[in-house]
Amino acid sequence: TQWLQLGRIRGVIPDTDVFYDFDENLRSDMEQETRLFLEDAIEQDYGLPQLLSANHTFVNERLARHYGITGVYGERFRRVAVDDDRGGLLGQASLLTLTAYPTRTSPVLRGKWVLDNLLGMPPSAPPDDVPALEDNHGDVEPKSVRERLEIHRANPACATCHRMMDPPGFAMEHFDAIGRWRTVDPYGAPVDAAGALADGTQIDGPAALRRAVLAHETSFVRTVTEKLLAYAIGRRMAAADQPAIRKIVAEAADDYRWSSIILGVVESMPFQMRRS
Repeated sequence: TQWLQLGRIRGVIPDTDVFYDFDENLRSDMEQETRLFLEDAIEQDYGLPQLLSANHTFVNERLARHYGITGVYGERFRRVAVDDDRGGLLGQASLLTLTAYPTRTSPVLRGKWVLDNLLGMPPSAPPDDVPALEDNHGDVEPKSVRERLEIHRANPACATCHRMMDPPGFAMEHFDAIGRWRTVDPYGAPVDAAGALADGTQIDGPAALRRAVLAHETSFVRTVTEKLLAYAIGRRMAAADQPAIRKIVAEAADDYRWSSIILGVVESMPFQMRRS
């Protein structure tokens, strides 16, 4: 949960004038879903890529209603099948909510989260003199988030990072700021989730995004391994740790199961030689 920054959801406060059905019970249910999903993945010893490819999740009645899933009743969480767009971590409301603003989605926050936590490619911090994304005002025709970001990217200082961050974020625009599925934006225009990733891959929606990330399966596994090793030894990773990380990943390459990765971590030199 530290890797996914899940604890941050407790400090997220969606605007209840916009998202009137959000409450503390729903927030708790969102967090519990992700915790149960992770616990199940580790206990069942799945391969790490299944964190993204899984077509199941855990919901109770309140969260099922939030997702539009029928046939779930009561407070007890149970495993349910979900479609390709909702599957895996990328479709979970907890992570979608903590990567949004109180009143709207943020392709930038979501794209940055994907690059940093799933692909190990954190973008550079923005320059100090770059203005924030301009909000819509009542005296002008409202612009979509995509249109405002296109204006923002006209600044050469912004363009380089935004070319990497924005497409993964746009791919998740079908999810609103609290993780509900939508087909139109707040201004009534159809959601445009299309884009091209930095490697040229064309994507359109969350299912296509997770397939694109899984096409770089080794990068994803290496990122998770690096986060896990950092957690295990209590410090940030340095360049000198990269050979150990590559060795852990290579030795688990048959299936990338949790047990193989964890065993590799505890047998690694950084872990064995760590200071108390």
